Amino acid sequence: MELDELERLYRERYSIFLALALGVCASREDARDAVQEGFAQAVRRRWTYRGRGTPEAWVWRIVLRSAIDDRRRGSRHRHEELEQDDIRLALPYPERDPELAEALRALPPRRRLIVFLRYFADLDYEEIARICGITSGAVSAALSKGRAELLTALEAREAAGEERL
Repeated sequence: MELDELERLYRERYSIFLALALGVCASREDARDAVQEGFAQAVRRRWTYRGRGTPEAWVWRIVLRSAIDDRRRGSRHRHEELEQDDIRLALPYPERDPELAEALRALPPRRRLIVFLRYFADLDYEEIARICGITSGAVSAALSKGRAELLTALEAREAAGEERL
């Protein structure tokens, strides 16, 4: 992999990588650190990229591992409480849509990760499959279940809200 390709990816997709890292990390600073560290590792290890999958999917795996490793080690910026599980993805700005944020938190961790990679990182099924080490069929099934669970949760909250009126 060429250095200019990594640089282009960083410039064009940094905000998307940061949004995912925000969902994994304890703070915005930790998320920035995880993205920076992930790209630094990709630059150092670019010769190990074997061309299987897209370069972006390869970098996603590195950045995601960096973010998860940061959580396991503990936040360097202890502004917020950490959740129990390693992949505790959440909306980057949960206050904008608290019902959706709560519904996302209720998804099982693997399904939540797949939903984030698809709808926040805008990755296709094959790229998600490579990142997660599963088949694209499993990605499709997880997304289908995830959408159904989110819809059910949001409809239940809406119905409960209407009952209170």
